Amino acid sequence: MRKAVVFLEYAGKSVIDYISAFGDGCLFLLRVLFSALTPPYQLSLFIRQMYAIGFQSISVIALVGGFTGAVLAVQGVYTLSKFGATAYTGSAIALSLIRELGPVLTALMVNGRAGSAMTAELGIMKISEQVDALRAMAVDPIHHLMVPRILAGLISVPLLTAIFILVGIGGGYAVAVWNLGLSSGTFLSVMKQSVDSVDIFSGFSKSLVFGFCVSWISCYKGWTCGFGAVGVNRATTSAVVTSSVVILVLDYFLSSVLTTVLMP
Repeated sequence: MRKAVVFLEYAGKSVIDYISAFGDGCLFLLRVLFSALTPPYQLSLFIRQMYAIGFQSISVIALVGGFTGAVLAVQGVYTLSKFGATAYTGSAIALSLIRELGPVLTALMVNGRAGSAMTAELGIMKISEQVDALRAMAVDPIHHLMVPRILAGLISVPLLTAIFILVGIGGGYAVAVWNLGLSSGTFLSVMKQSVDSVDIFSGFSKSLVFGFCVSWISCYKGWTCGFGAVGVNRATTSAVVTSSVVILVLDYFLSSVLTTVLMP
């Protein structure tokens, strides 16, 4: 009986902590959004974050995208050959990348590469009192540090998703046509017939939401980082894990809603 009471107390405290953290994160987001609408608008900081989050992630996104398309081609030909439908391999690759794998894997890769770096950088700035120095110079740290990062994440992830999808389709085409012997014309024509604007809208809507969540959670974890190396370590780990879980959970709900709303 005593163990059950202790477990319930621990579970209740954990739930309260999660709800409190979510509310605190929402208040932090409101501050960022309000600050984003307030001048001055510092384009140089935004471009710097676009370079760090977007441009420096292109190589890893292209690498993962190419091999993801290649794997989809191999598995697609193997699976569809059982039904005599290998002609639809291009359609399966394109729809899988555009609607699901492109947005999700891009967001996860950006989260692991740029999101963790963002949290660690902000955490180190906090524990080394650089944030306090900005306040002493009458500079709003929310406006100076958080707004450029969140806006850059919001824009970079959809652009990286487009690169991921294009390279992935190219990798799938190369393996399916040059290695597995499928017809190039059939691959491209079936893919063109199967993909429409609804699929593209669905995929890029997800990428916008994922990019926003990754940058928001990473900035919030860095902003609320504890003191010392242990605090930065915990904040970075928490940011990566939380963002990854949020991406996968949101992917299900967004897929359900978009499929229901956009289905003809």
